[in-house]
Amino acid sequence: MAAAQGAGGGSGSAAPSGPPASAPGHGSGSTAVAVWEWQDEFGRWRPYRGNVCSYIEQVIQASQQKGRRSGSGLVSSIPLGHADPALAPYVIDIPSLTQFRQDTGTMRAVRRHVFPGDSAAGQGIVWEWQNDEGGWSPYEMNVCVFLEQARATNHQRVDLGPLGYNYEVDFVAQVQTNKSTRFRRSVQRRLDAPYPVTTSTTPLHTGVGCSCQQCWPNSGTGPITTRYRHSTNSPNSATAHQVPGRTASVSSSNVGFVPYNKPALTGARSTPRLNAQSTLVFAQAGSLSAALATSNGVSAQALPVKMSKSSRVSQALAATPTEPESVVKKYLEELKGAPADEDCMICMEKLSSPSGYSDSCPSSSIRPEAVGRLRSCQHSFHLLCVLAMYSNGNKDGSLQCPSCKTIYGEKTGTQPKGKMEISTFPQSLPGHKDCGTIRIVYHISRGIQGPEHPNPGMPYTARGFPRYCYLPDNEKGRKVLELLKVAWKRRLIFTVGTSNTTGESNTVVWNEIHHKTEMDSNLSGHGYPDPNYLDNVLAELAAQGVTEDCLGQ
Repeated sequence: MAAAQGAGGGSGSAAPSGPPASAPGHGSGSTAVAVWEWQDEFGRWRPYRGNVCSYIEQVIQASQQKGRRSGSGLVSSIPLGHADPALAPYVIDIPSLTQFRQDTGTMRAVRRHVFPGDSAAGQGIVWEWQNDEGGWSPYEMNVCVFLEQARATNHQRVDLGPLGYNYEVDFVAQVQTNKSTRFRRSVQRRLDAPYPVTTSTTPLHTGVGCSCQQCWPNSGTGPITTRYRHSTNSPNSATAHQVPGRTASVSSSNVGFVPYNKPALTGARSTPRLNAQSTLVFAQAGSLSAALATSNGVSAQALPVKMSKSSRVSQALAATPTEPESVVKKYLEELKGAPADEDCMICMEKLSSPSGYSDSCPSSSIRPEAVGRLRSCQHSFHLLCVLAMYSNGNKDGSLQCPSCKTIYGEKTGTQPKGKMEISTFPQSLPGHKDCGTIRIVYHISRGIQGPEHPNPGMPYTARGFPRYCYLPDNEKGRKVLELLKVAWKRRLIFTVGTSNTTGESNTVVWNEIHHKTEMDSNLSGHGYPDPNYLDNVLAELAAQGVTEDCLGQ
């Protein structure tokens, strides 16, 4: 970590407390640097580290060059784990200018700002305030530029009111003071990697910006939280007002900062931390990004690591519609006499009475009072109730007992079209030091819902793809991999529905088979070490009808 610089160095004489008169280096001929920021739960913008911004810019530039040659559009998503392994769960969705966390579905607005090359951003200077946990959280970059400009012009104090903050900063005492409550926090000036130089010469927007491909690469305002100029995308987070008093912590690290609040998940889970130092390695096919010293001072094994050539698993086809009555009669045997005191678990009527679905699901071949028993588990239901349950589902030729969940036939899901890529590399996962790692990459693009989906004919979104997942390359891990291949072919890994986290409907979501999307830690509960994960996911696969018996088929 770079040593914290003195906040008031070189300033021994009195100076005004107001904003500096002019910024050095703001001439039109100076170079410019690009800074990407995400918006926290208080509506404040937090800059990514310089190496992460460099990676984002390089991916965009490569996409633009490819687009000019081939006529294709811009890249739709950027996995941040390629720039910093600690950010493996996070993906920037370019069309909506949001950051998406794959394992929790949390979404944050992002924006791109351009600053002069000789400003704080161009010099790699970051100003930070001390949060409630004792760690350091960065100011948004325009505040960092403002503070550095004031320091360079020998100001001893500066008021952040013109920038929308109810604080003043004392460079000599190195403190931030809330003007209403007089609560004080320490501040520091830190030297980090400079932000990437941008070759864009297009003037920045000065008014409302939008997320269209025409505007966003050069937008200085990022996504607008109230309305867009000519984009149909809806913003995903509203700007919050500046909290005048003490604020909640947004960092658990002494140098990093946290892009998300803690997810409401069970178990020992907390927000992940950004690495304090990280060197950008542009992700090439067959390589993994570098992981250097983390913010707690523990060094990870240096990468890149050579990976085996990835293999692909064929995309499953849509289920072949099967005549509902024939499916019901295949798996249930009709009883001659119905149990007198037993209820049908589906309609909650007595089995000795007609089915509660006799009006809503009439059938020419099944009588309303007919009762059947499932052949393996022996649970009994109205045949017409089972017909209604099947007709309201995927209609793939399989049945699942509503009582004990026993599956009859081969269960398939409604996963949209996509691809599953698999590769291996020798680096070990925490808790599995005796073996290498299997990496699974899922690719699904947005599209139009089919007849098996909730709203046929309507578009669905695919946030956060590609999604990167990890397994230990040992015997049990390889067994899980083979079963995940079966689940993928049967369209059971994902489905189209409503995100429990964001509330967005008509989007691709996980389908009750948990994956590990973090490789180097388990701070969020979606990484390693987790000694029970492989057994748990085997149970989840079995609940979907995917067991070892499937591997011999």
